Amino acid sequence: MTANSVSASKPPKIFTSLAAAAAWLNPRRLRAHAIILALCLWGACVIDFSAPGFFDRAGNIKFQDFLPLYVSAEQVAQGRTDALYNQQAAVAAMKSIIGQASSSRSMLSRLPNLYGPQVALFFVPLTRFSFAAAARIWVALSMILFAACIYAIWRCCPALRAHAGMIALAALAFPPVFHFFVRGQNSAIVLACFTAAFLAFHAGRPGLAGIALGFLIFKPQFLVAIPLILLLSRAWKPLAGLIASASAQLAFAWIYFGSAVMRAYVDTLLHFPRWIETAEPGIAHMQMHSLRSFWSLLLPWPPAALTIHILCSLVAAWWAAAIWRSSSPLALRFSALTLAAVLVNPHLFVYDLLVLAPVFLLLADWTITRAFHPASSALRVLLYLAFVLPLFGPLAQWTRIQLSVLALAALLWTLWRQSTNQSWNSESQLASGESAVV
Repeated sequence: MTANSVSASKPPKIFTSLAAAAAWLNPRRLRAHAIILALCLWGACVIDFSAPGFFDRAGNIKFQDFLPLYVSAEQVAQGRTDALYNQQAAVAAMKSIIGQASSSRSMLSRLPNLYGPQVALFFVPLTRFSFAAAARIWVALSMILFAACIYAIWRCCPALRAHAGMIALAALAFPPVFHFFVRGQNSAIVLACFTAAFLAFHAGRPGLAGIALGFLIFKPQFLVAIPLILLLSRAWKPLAGLIASASAQLAFAWIYFGSAVMRAYVDTLLHFPRWIETAEPGIAHMQMHSLRSFWSLLLPWPPAALTIHILCSLVAAWWAAAIWRSSSPLALRFSALTLAAVLVNPHLFVYDLLVLAPVFLLLADWTITRAFHPASSALRVLLYLAFVLPLFGPLAQWTRIQLSVLALAALLWTLWRQSTNQSWNSESQLASGESAVV
């Protein structure tokens, strides 16, 4: 063995320096942190939502992000599809629902419909109920779907079987769960697409996994990185499934709703930055957790921020593709795919970080079964940071640094470093069977 090969087999110094921090994060402390976090988040939710009427104690509409979905579904049910992307018509419909005076118009104008018309069709059955009842039904169904996804991934993690209570507690304490609940978001559907894709890969059905990922076209920002990663890694079956699934969904929407509605939707997407700034005036980037928001906050020059964002996104996609092509276990490869999809996503608020739930479970399982692996300590610490740092997103208003993005990027880099150093990978033969599904 040469001196160079010995040097290449050594883990980076940062991996060894994080060992003490990883040891500090023992099960007792993690359980205590999860209990405190869950009590704080859901206690705040109970107090905030205890105010009577449509508004919480902070003056926001309860389940406010569900309101434009409900209105668009009503428009479809009433045959007024031409008004789906007419903001004036939407504001009038919202005012009729919440029954407020004209002073609420400024708030309602910040709730545009940013989804394809097929999404409105999906929610039509809930228009049989009042908005308040429909919103409660939707968040209840979303929580059930979230729990089902957690259970399905947990069943694929042998090392976590003995920690069911801790998994349930951590799920309740996961900050994106709180945020998608109080806003009535549809993040649970996005999580279901990623979960179905993982289960299909795990079962050796890459084409079916691609079909599951293609359903993400209803939130097209999640498909910025994934097709590129699959293309770079020459994963033709999942790529073909993704293209077929996404194309079929768009074709259905075009045939069902007509060209005029789809042109209005495309025009809405083309003016996406304007709508986002309208929806979250002055604080949009501080509530987002991706490379785009990171560089937009850090650099006061938009052209420079955009350029660096694109370059970093390409690096993230290349890392994920390299990991996907490697002989690493499926848990690591799918985690890298998900992390890159999140980092490259140009519009990702905290509630959409819900898609990282499988990453936490899969990587936690991997670190438990390989406790003495050089990368395990680093992954444990980074997983902890990625879990809690989204809570501190508003601090970026003063620091101009979104710390959660740094933790997610460090996670992806660690997985890439692990996949490129075969001397660390004691499972190359075991992983070869999993990599065959690509």
